[in-house]
Amino acid sequence: MQSGYYSAAGGMVTQFNRLDTIANNLANVNTTGFKKDKNIIGDFLRLYKNARDELPLQNSTKESAKFYNRSMDRVPQITDRYTDFSLGNVEKTDNPLDFSLSQDSLFFAVKTPNGIRLTRDGSFTLNDQGILVTKQGYEVLPSDYFESKNNIHFNAEDAVIQADKNGQLYNSVAGSAQLIQNSMLMVVNPQNPQKLVKEGNNLFIPQSLDSLHVKQESGSVMQGFIEKSNVNPINEMVAMIEANRLVGMYQKAMDSQMNDLNRDAIEKVARNN
Repeated sequence: MQSGYYSAAGGMVTQFNRLDTIANNLANVNTTGFKKDKNIIGDFLRLYKNARDELPLQNSTKESAKFYNRSMDRVPQITDRYTDFSLGNVEKTDNPLDFSLSQDSLFFAVKTPNGIRLTRDGSFTLNDQGILVTKQGYEVLPSDYFESKNNIHFNAEDAVIQADKNGQLYNSVAGSAQLIQNSMLMVVNPQNPQKLVKEGNNLFIPQSLDSLHVKQESGSVMQGFIEKSNVNPINEMVAMIEANRLVGMYQKAMDSQMNDLNRDAIEKVARNN
């Protein structure tokens, strides 16, 4: 198989993978707190240079490694993927159980059947027991959860719920306008957000619980607001059109390699014979 055909096929596969990422971003353009994914496209030569000294070649020498699969050097590849945690637009809802965070490195902590997860989606609600939960029904954790193992609870008669910029919650006393202190929202700062793994339902799996730093004075909690997705639909549509055009170009290159060049070679061989 010609090296040009291989390069075109590799480029087409890369664009298909890129289209998958773009489609997922566009599907979540209206998902509260969603963070878009991005791909880094390089080529085999970059990967080869980074790992050639560890390649399983005879004598493991640079002299032998430098001749390794040179025909694959310029095949485009997705060399890395990452999540863009930049802030999305903030929308005012005036719902006292909606919260957003003004810093992109902070997250709310919730309790799921699979363990503690992080989220930027602060559109919370109360379940039938008066416990603060996410839209999926996962408990929103208080800042002292690791010590107390408690949840955030409100009574049915709590007509007023307020929060300060650190996530400290207050609720009204029955029959009066007085506010009493309730729990504080757990706002955490992971050591490295890029180590978080997306799980679905706008949840992230932390690298470890030890890597989470609970912020007692984050100064970033905004009550009555939600953070929208940080996906720019115009940019994603432009990227989708570009990827589709590249797929078409690679397809034409593959057709030329497989059909036109082979046919030309066969005809020349036939004339010479």
